[in-house]
Amino acid sequence: MEIRGKSALVTGGAHRVGKAITMMLARAGANVAVNYFSSAAAARETVAEVEALGVRGLAIQCDVAEYAQVVQMADRITAEFGGVDIIVNSASLFEKHTLPTDDLSTWHRVTGISIDGPFYVCNTLVPGMLARGGGVIVNIIDLSAWEPWRGFTAHSVSKAALLAFTRQLALELAPTIRANAVAPGPVLPPPDYDEASTRRAAERALLKRWGSAEDVAQAVKYLIEADYVTADVITVDGGERYGHRQ
Repeated sequence: MEIRGKSALVTGGAHRVGKAITMMLARAGANVAVNYFSSAAAARETVAEVEALGVRGLAIQCDVAEYAQVVQMADRITAEFGGVDIIVNSASLFEKHTLPTDDLSTWHRVTGISIDGPFYVCNTLVPGMLARGGGVIVNIIDLSAWEPWRGFTAHSVSKAALLAFTRQLALELAPTIRANAVAPGPVLPPPDYDEASTRRAAERALLKRWGSAEDVAQAVKYLIEADYVTADVITVDGGERYGHRQ
């Protein structure tokens, strides 16, 4: 798909990897709807940067785990852009919890954002994409889709489910809409990482260094433009997935 002149939605598109994807799309000539939950200031700043590139930007507050809010977001995007050609499901919540647990709130919140959210977004916007004659969906997962992370049950299960959902979308919507996933590795240190933690993470990758959010955005760009790729996943992790083999 040629990105220029198209319209896109990026959930969680106001900061970190989501922002890098938003800016990549804007630089490529797309109008971009930036979904956010609580980062209103960051979303406004991101939209200002988008519009400085000569395309349209739209900041939309929406909890993607709530279907009624997603329907309202879809209605607004349709009113402003006429619909979307590109969906990037990037919103997620990285939160630790024990198993078993007496507190189900983390499970419901994490899976609500990372499983229900992409389903709700696609369920509301895909009919318009089909009516427009085509589209592309890219879901952002991570390495926990294949290898579970201790203490992050909800997160790991959610990413594995999102990978499965990616393949299901590709099957159900072919040949009109393509669906793929990108699995980042160490591209942006979490806020609580100290120097030692950052260094250890780099050592786990075959390339012995961190990547960048822009590396992920370039993989998303490839999947949007690669018209013969669907039901697939690109891992952008510097070889971290196989680092333990060294």
